[in-house]
Amino acid sequence: MDKNLMNEEAVNKLKELAMDIDIALFCTNLKTDDGSTCRPMSTQGVDDDGTLWFFSAKDSDKNREIKENNHVQLFYSHPGKMSYMVVNGTAEILFDKNKIEELWSPLVKTWFQGGKDDPNLSLIKITPVSAYYWDTKGNKMINFFKMLASVATGKTLVDAEEGELNVK
Repeated sequence: MDKNLMNEEAVNKLKELAMDIDIALFCTNLKTDDGSTCRPMSTQGVDDDGTLWFFSAKDSDKNREIKENNHVQLFYSHPGKMSYMVVNGTAEILFDKNKIEELWSPLVKTWFQGGKDDPNLSLIKITPVSAYYWDTKGNKMINFFKMLASVATGKTLVDAEEGELNVK
């Protein structure tokens, strides 16, 4: 079922999927379009306006690529829940101690041994420009049986939604 979402409802869906799925394939340098500038990254937070946050090494290729062209794509995929989302946005590299403190978790120290004060720690702020989602309700096993029943009855029984997320 098509279900385009607007404003607060769209932000809530974006936040729900981004935080539940967590790992996004974070793509920069979109002009190459060959996948070589995509890497898995953990979503650290989503603000009430839909802004997404990631930690990144200040000297990374990703940060360098964002400085050259700040258009990015994020691909979220959770096959177990049959939930997916793509976000197109603009990226900004920040060094905001308050935001680092807000988003910090002990696991981040895996990549930034100096902790919150690691000199190579930066934030990437993603402002969504457009987003699209596909989300199937219920668990995978139940949906599998619904798919079988759908084939047998000729009626779609799987409760799925998809649509645009307009967070502006």
